[in-house]
Amino acid sequence: MGNPQPPRWTLNSEPLTAAGFMGFGDVIDTNRPDLATLINQGYAERFGDLARIDTAHAGGRPMISIYRAGPCALPLRLRLLERHRWGSQAFIPLNRQVFLVIVVPPDAEPQLDRLRAFRTAPGQGVNLARGVWHHPLVALEAGDYLVIERAAPDLAVDCDEQSVPSEVWVER
Repeated sequence: MGNPQPPRWTLNSEPLTAAGFMGFGDVIDTNRPDLATLINQGYAERFGDLARIDTAHAGGRPMISIYRAGPCALPLRLRLLERHRWGSQAFIPLNRQVFLVIVVPPDAEPQLDRLRAFRTAPGQGVNLARGVWHHPLVALEAGDYLVIERAAPDLAVDCDEQSVPSEVWVER
């Protein structure tokens, strides 16, 4: 008797909306004129208070980084998920590039039957809520991302990783 093969299944992305992403975090969206306020004597628009940055657990503080990502080709096989139990993590593309956000609700272990994939529109980013299982950044276009995450006073890394035991592919 050989080892049984893990099941293979596919996941298709859906458009990123605030309603669809509820429970995973915040949608950071500059495509909503109702959220814009004219500032600086009308020379700029501010899209303010778009996400709740959550980094204060156990003395943490917000850390701003730039991630430079190359494009991922689809279909993409998911091999691991990660979560940050002590802080949120925001991804904001600096050149309006499109990316995928692959998430599972917070739980002790990721429940793959609750796996969701969202495709951003140009001008959208996300703030993943604390504890949400997610795939590392899946850039569909090369570019830089502003990332806001938790820095710990002792520089401890807040990242749990879990391999994906089934063969899961994101098709589109």
